[in-house]
Amino acid sequence: MASDRLPNRWGIAVAAVLMQLCLGAAYGWSVFKIPLMKIEHWSETSVQLNFTLTILFLGVGTVIGGLWQDRVGPRKVATVAGVLYGIGYLLAGWGASQHSLTTIYWGYGVLSGIGMGMGYITPVATLVKWFPDKRGLMTGVAVCGYGAGALVMAPIAAPTIVSHGVAYTFAAFGIVYLIVVVIAAQFYANPPQGWRPAGWQPTSAVAKAASTYEFTTREAASTWQFYLLWAMLFLNVSAGIMIISQASPMAQSKEFVGMTALQAAGMVGLISIFNGLGRVFWAWVSDMIGRARVYFLLYAIQAVIFFALTSIHNATMFSIAFAIIGLCYGGGFGTMPSFTADFFGAKYMGGIYGWILLAWGAAAIPSPIMIARLHQTTGTFSTSVHIIAIVMVCSLVLPLVARRPNRDTQALRTENLAQASR
Repeated sequence: MASDRLPNRWGIAVAAVLMQLCLGAAYGWSVFKIPLMKIEHWSETSVQLNFTLTILFLGVGTVIGGLWQDRVGPRKVATVAGVLYGIGYLLAGWGASQHSLTTIYWGYGVLSGIGMGMGYITPVATLVKWFPDKRGLMTGVAVCGYGAGALVMAPIAAPTIVSHGVAYTFAAFGIVYLIVVVIAAQFYANPPQGWRPAGWQPTSAVAKAASTYEFTTREAASTWQFYLLWAMLFLNVSAGIMIISQASPMAQSKEFVGMTALQAAGMVGLISIFNGLGRVFWAWVSDMIGRARVYFLLYAIQAVIFFALTSIHNATMFSIAFAIIGLCYGGGFGTMPSFTADFFGAKYMGGIYGWILLAWGAAAIPSPIMIARLHQTTGTFSTSVHIIAIVMVCSLVLPLVARRPNRDTQALRTENLAQASR
């Protein structure tokens, strides 16, 4: 196929960012949380369950979308993702109008969560194939859109809720997201097998180290490296999401700097900004120094910050610490797609990375629960912060043992399994 008949890969990249901006609205759930509590008198725990369900079913959606994409291509999967995501918001709006929290669970939590996961995995798995020359940077740019999604949505949603109500806002965003995501999906396509940009040859150490054997999802799951990458993402997400879940209360606590509620809200926005920036920055760095070295730095930097955090009582230094945590949290997401493609190849990236992204949903549960429970029990955040600091120190060993799977060993194993099944 002639190169001039191929889709413009930069157009696919723009579509990926637009889609992720829509999907990343999940981080802005707190915009809906307080109005629902005040209007309906539902408990904070019951309302917050929507966010937990969304992240949980996002993990389910990444697996479904990733495996399906490997069979039918990205366009169909991304289109269905946009429909599910938009309908989920519309159903949540209808649930709000009917005063039904259960309906909101099914709409925002389940349907939108699955659609979000299917939509998240699609551009990531597609861009690693179109940008072998900028694999880390471009997947980082794509997921940066997700990290910035709440910054776009929240300033629009908040006044709309005040003027028109929660139900209207859910419905309005549902219609917009459905249209934008579905349109963006039509730009997606996979390049021909083995495609490379004209004249490009892998010259950097990172590019040369990438796998030339295309692991299937089953083959990848039979390697210890698959579970190593899963654990590395799980641990990095656990550290960051613990702070994200308690950013405002921690900032307001006298244990740290005792900010006002308005100042503390700024900390939430600060983490969101650096979450997005970290996805691009660390992914770009990983193209130069390698993915494992970036993860080592992420763990080491966070270990230092968490150990120091309980001694910080200056608002400026506290803000810098939170910004660095957000930068490292986003960096884990920005680097892991290219890490996965380097180890297992890009052909079956959808299914392989879809399973690895289950670590995201799994990590959204233990550390936020731990910090909430320990704070409730002890009245301080220090214990949880020190625990996660120790976890980060222990995590340093993982990137040190990371080694690319041996393609010859895997090919021989696959051939033996095929012969045994005959």
